[in-house]
Amino acid sequence: MQTAQAALKQGIALHLSGGYHHAFYNEGSGFCLFNDLVVAAKTLLTQEVDKILIIDLDVHQGDGSAAMLADDPRIISCSIHCEKNFPYYKQQSDWDVGVAKDCSDNDYLQTVQQSVQTLINWHQPDLVLYDAGVDIHQRDELGLLSISTAALYQRDLLVLQCCVDNAIPVAAVIGGGYQRNVDALVQLHLQLFKAAFTLYGSHFASKIET
Repeated sequence: MQTAQAALKQGIALHLSGGYHHAFYNEGSGFCLFNDLVVAAKTLLTQEVDKILIIDLDVHQGDGSAAMLADDPRIISCSIHCEKNFPYYKQQSDWDVGVAKDCSDNDYLQTVQQSVQTLINWHQPDLVLYDAGVDIHQRDELGLLSISTAALYQRDLLVLQCCVDNAIPVAAVIGGGYQRNVDALVQLHLQLFKAAFTLYGSHFASKIET
């Protein structure tokens, strides 16, 4: 909630946790106890905004989010994930793309760009909630995809760029990542922050100075 509210005020906000997209109304699942994305989105609809787009780029489908939002047209759920991965039984998001295990960097980035731009053009959301999971990475132990670190950075950059170009506030969470080498995992999560500083660096600097 705090991250989303900060994004509405400042244009962007990043959270060092979050993305618990497998939790349902009545049960937890896949390391997720409660669905922070849905809780934040539904709460904001009662306070400040009329339409929200959830862009979920974790390697696993956001099945809990899809199920919880199935009857709410004000919150658009998008999940671009590895088709042959957890969860075994997929739910129906508003926009689902299951990519193949052998998907290349270029094909993946093209899929993300086309999907994000299409959804923004169609729905013109007041806020984007972005789940920037890094378990798409080639060294992730649960991911099953082969996306490079460079493409991970490009993915985050293009999502944030789409939001900037359309003047839409964006709140991002770091999502999944399952490398046992914690130092290497941190470097992957840092790609989101590097992308944000590329686009918002002067804005962040002015906030720090004040």
